[in-house]
Amino acid sequence: MSFQPPETLISGYHRFKDGRFRVERAHYAELADGQTPHTLVIACSDSRVDPAAIFDAAPGELFVVRNVANLVPPAEEGGGLHGVSAALEFAVKVLKVKGVLVMGHGDCGGVKACATGLDGLPNTYLGPWLSTMEPARAEVSGELGDAPLAEIADTLELVSIRHSLERLKQFPFVRDAIERRGLELHGARFSIHDGILEWLGEDGAFGAV
Repeated sequence: MSFQPPETLISGYHRFKDGRFRVERAHYAELADGQTPHTLVIACSDSRVDPAAIFDAAPGELFVVRNVANLVPPAEEGGGLHGVSAALEFAVKVLKVKGVLVMGHGDCGGVKACATGLDGLPNTYLGPWLSTMEPARAEVSGELGDAPLAEIADTLELVSIRHSLERLKQFPFVRDAIERRGLELHGARFSIHDGILEWLGEDGAFGAV
């Protein structure tokens, strides 16, 4: 274990402290009393896709949980540790966010791995986690058959978002928030190479915004 902080992180912290924090000091002082984010964003852990940067959000605006391939797990109770589900519960029941956004991205390694097949992946944590995407992969395979891997992965990125949105509705507190106070569920995909953001419309199709 190393107790010496990495220079890349420390130099970044000093830039933040001398720059953004200095400019927004009053805002940070207000945030010390609590947070009232308007949206929970369930995004991918991919280092290239930062929801706060993509939506130009100020500190305190977004409650973000990130995981491999931006997945919502099934609503399971009982034993086990459920990080995404815990964040979802806190955001909906305690913070009372107005909306939940499942945001995928183009060229997602987790989606591509699932499209290729999970047999070759590490099976302690990664493989079981990505197996959540299997129903979506089966749907895409049924539609596209023997299409090229790139096409299957591209389509799976979108279909997986839809499946995650459906799994959100399996959580009783999410359904209750939808019915009682109009909680909104959204889906989107960000394209890394050209910056295009596609949003899931009422017709079930994704369109650029």
